[in-house]
Amino acid sequence: MNFGSIFLSEALGTGMLVLLGVGVVANVLLTKSKGFDGGWLLINFGWGFGVLAGVYVAYKTGGHLNPAYTIGVLFSGADQYGPDIDITVATTIAYITGQLVGAFIGANLAYVAYKRHFDEETDEAKKLGVFATGPAIRGLRWNFATEVIATFALVLVLLSIGHTATGLGPLAAALLVVGIGASLGGPTGYAINPARDLGPRLAHALLPVSKGVAAAPVREPAGAGVGGSSAERLPQHTGSPGPNRKRSDWSYAWVPILGPLAGGVLAGLASQVLF
Repeated sequence: MNFGSIFLSEALGTGMLVLLGVGVVANVLLTKSKGFDGGWLLINFGWGFGVLAGVYVAYKTGGHLNPAYTIGVLFSGADQYGPDIDITVATTIAYITGQLVGAFIGANLAYVAYKRHFDEETDEAKKLGVFATGPAIRGLRWNFATEVIATFALVLVLLSIGHTATGLGPLAAALLVVGIGASLGGPTGYAINPARDLGPRLAHALLPVSKGVAAAPVREPAGAGVGGSSAERLPQHTGSPGPNRKRSDWSYAWVPILGPLAGGVLAGLASQVLF
C-alpha cells in the first residue's frame, strides 16, 4: 500500500472510533440527551464498540487507530505494520498522521450530531469532558504514570493477540478497551491513545461549543472530563475550568500524549522478551 492508502485507511478507522467514542460521552454527559447519566460502563462499552467498528473499517492496514500501538509494533521488532506494509519512516508517518486527522474529523462529526445539546449545555467542563480526557485528581506525574500503565497493558495484549490464530482480533481488542476502562480508567479517563485525545481536544478548541455562554472570571485550567468520566469527577477547586468558561486545558494535554507513547514503547520492548 502507498502512503495515501495507508493514510486514508487509518483516518477512516480512527474517525469511526472517535465518532462513536466521543458520541457516547456526549450521550451520557450533555443536557437533555436520552442517554443522560447513563454511567461509566455505558461509556466504556461505547468506546469498546468504537474500537470494534474502527478496526473493521481500517482492515486494510490492520486497524491500528492509535499511535501508541503503531509505536509499540515498531519497537516490538516486527518487520511489517500490516499485510504487505513494511515498517519505514514513510509508513510510520502515514499511520500516525492518518490517525490524528481521523480523530479530529470524528470529533467534529460527533459535535454535529449533538449540536443542539451543546447549545443547551451551560457547563463548560462537561463540554470539554465530551472531547478530551482529564484527571479525577490532578497530579501530573501520577496521571502520567496511570496512562503509561494502562497503555502498556493495552499494547502488550494487542501484540500478543497478533500471535493467535482465532480470527477474533477486533472483538478481543474491543473487549480489552472495555476492560481497561472499567479497571484503570478512573484516575484519568484512560486516553491510552494520543490521537484519541489530541484530535478531539483540538476540535474542542476550534469549534463554537460555547456559543451564547457568558464568560466567567479567568482561572487557570485544571483539566476536565474524560474520554469518558462523569462530570461529577471533575475537580471544582481553584484551577478547574469553571462551569461557564471555555478552556481546552492544554497544560494537561501532554499527559495523554506522552503517557500512551511511553507505554507503547515499553510494551513493544517487553514483547520482544515475552513473545
